[in-house]
Amino acid sequence: MTTALDPAGQLKLVIFDCDGVLVDSEGPSCRATAEFARSKGLSISDDEAHKRFAGKALPQIVTELEQELGHSLPEETAFKLRENLVQMMRKSAEPVSGALEMLAGVRALGMPVRVGSNSSVREMEAKFKRTGMSQYFPENRIHSANDMGCPKPAPDVYLYAAKAESVLPENCVVIEDSNTGAEAAWKAGMACVLLRPDDVPLPPFWPVEGSVRITHLDELVPLLRRTLESQKHA
Repeated sequence: MTTALDPAGQLKLVIFDCDGVLVDSEGPSCRATAEFARSKGLSISDDEAHKRFAGKALPQIVTELEQELGHSLPEETAFKLRENLVQMMRKSAEPVSGALEMLAGVRALGMPVRVGSNSSVREMEAKFKRTGMSQYFPENRIHSANDMGCPKPAPDVYLYAAKAESVLPENCVVIEDSNTGAEAAWKAGMACVLLRPDDVPLPPFWPVEGSVRITHLDELVPLLRRTLESQKHA
């Protein structure tokens, strides 16, 4: 299969994950989840919470905690955790290193962008307003797998983003940092750029066709530029 990053392909849309790619919110979110778990009697450290829950939707996390506890939590638990995160992000969300410069560079390339995240739209709006990214992602370009009821690793949110842009999955590249999100991109039939430091293991299913690993966001714009130039001359 020809992907959006192949010289013979056609790159028409860049889809970003939010947390860990654009906004440095995974750490605070996972620490808040760990604190909640400990309040319920579970022994989960902040580091363990990050390894277990990064990239997952809150309903998934609540289900895992219920299984570990051996009983159900109140029905509104996921909602309350999300509201706490919204308030936290309004005050403390910070951009991932290089994210604002990268977004300006992608815009200069003339590439359309969208976001597909396991966060709710309300969470993302709070994060983007706090970090100054709202100019790149108006509401009609923000897509929530959580709000759709199909969290990653299901591919639905990425397929929806492509359909909203009127492009085919093979014309999209997804920028991800988590195993869960990379799996969703793979299932959607999209190329994937995985943002991951050298000292962090790759997903067990890696590499997949059309996949590229970068260690910092400053590598993304040159990669996209080379891709567009190679396709123009193919």
